[in-house]
Amino acid sequence: MRLILFLSIFFSLFSCAQSFKSVSILGDSYSTFDRYMYPDTNKVWYNTNINQKTDVNSVNQTWWYKFIKENNYKLEVNNSFSGSTICNTGYNKEDYTSLSFITRMNNLGSPDIIFIFGATNDDWADAPIGQYKYDDWTKEDLYEFRPAMAYMLNYMLGRYPNVKIYFLLNSDLDETIDESVKIICKHYKVDYIELNEIDKKRNHPSIKGMGQISNQIIDFLSKHKK
Repeated sequence: MRLILFLSIFFSLFSCAQSFKSVSILGDSYSTFDRYMYPDTNKVWYNTNINQKTDVNSVNQTWWYKFIKENNYKLEVNNSFSGSTICNTGYNKEDYTSLSFITRMNNLGSPDIIFIFGATNDDWADAPIGQYKYDDWTKEDLYEFRPAMAYMLNYMLGRYPNVKIYFLLNSDLDETIDESVKIICKHYKVDYIELNEIDKKRNHPSIKGMGQISNQIIDFLSKHKK
């Protein structure tokens, strides 16, 4: 009888663990942490170094770890790369094709939810904004922010069917980037979560800022339950 009870409890717990929804992240430095990236060659900004540029020096202080742990999700893939742009144009007009969001967007596993946290480096690098374009993209188009953003969402909606996709829109970005993200997300019916008043050090979320990001995501999801 005890064995049966034990097995019943074990399989119940196993089933519960298996039922946790999984989360993948496609991001830039804001979502990195050393040894938690896939692939592990991705450049990171956050790590355990006590001389870190912000006060964040533990993975459990990051926005995504806090969100996942506190809301009973599990991490599928975190494919974030420090300094990366959505489009293929990076800093100093260099070719960022090898690390851009649109290059990495097909490598996110099989999650239930995807958070795209980008556009920050497109803004800071002053990438070409381009025109709104929703089909027939050329190679040249993908070096501009608006067509690359549209290309990314169009691809990801097809690549990850039945996966809920959210775009996290950083605070303190240029108005043109903000407006472009909102318009393109609305075109593809992708929810965007506009972050507000995030605490930062050296333009990157502090421990306080990471908590604010997680809380604002939770607040948005609670208000938009379907």
